[in-house]
Amino acid sequence: MDNYKPRLEILYKSKFREELKSQFNYKNEMMVPKLQKIVLNMGIGEAVADTKKVKSAHRDLMAIAGQLAVLTKAKKSIAGFKVREGMPLGAKVTLRRAKMYEFLDRLINVAMPRIRDFRGVSKKSFDGRGNYALGIKEHIVFPEIDFDKVDEIWGLDIVICTTARTNEEAKYMLGLFNLPFRE
Repeated sequence: MDNYKPRLEILYKSKFREELKSQFNYKNEMMVPKLQKIVLNMGIGEAVADTKKVKSAHRDLMAIAGQLAVLTKAKKSIAGFKVREGMPLGAKVTLRRAKMYEFLDRLINVAMPRIRDFRGVSKKSFDGRGNYALGIKEHIVFPEIDFDKVDEIWGLDIVICTTARTNEEAKYMLGLFNLPFRE
């Protein structure tokens, strides 16, 4: 298991890196952009009324990510929202290396085709520094989630962080990974 490499990582190292190097005329191998991390986040607004919902979302996020998720807690009390400081309001997880490539592969090839009325992801969701953010309205599109055991459907924020300097470089790289951009 130690020498296992995900399919997308092998493709990146064998083909995509060279294609990126020639496309953007990089002189140095270290200039070629690569995936740094993927951050998954679930914010549970209903957690104010019922803390069991956060535990349910936390469990589902761990199943999707394949590793331990961290509970996110309120930084300060907001009386209007009935939020107290330290109250758990969601869960997040950061994926790196092999798990990151595995998740991206499952997202693009398994989860996205299962999304209802899916026409591709927006080309405008880049932050100017080569990072891409997208949201999924239903976390049940992932095959790890047993639909019969789900008590509530949550949204999921996904941020793909790259070492690309510009949006154009990151868009080209994610296009090589077959991320389906909308026309």
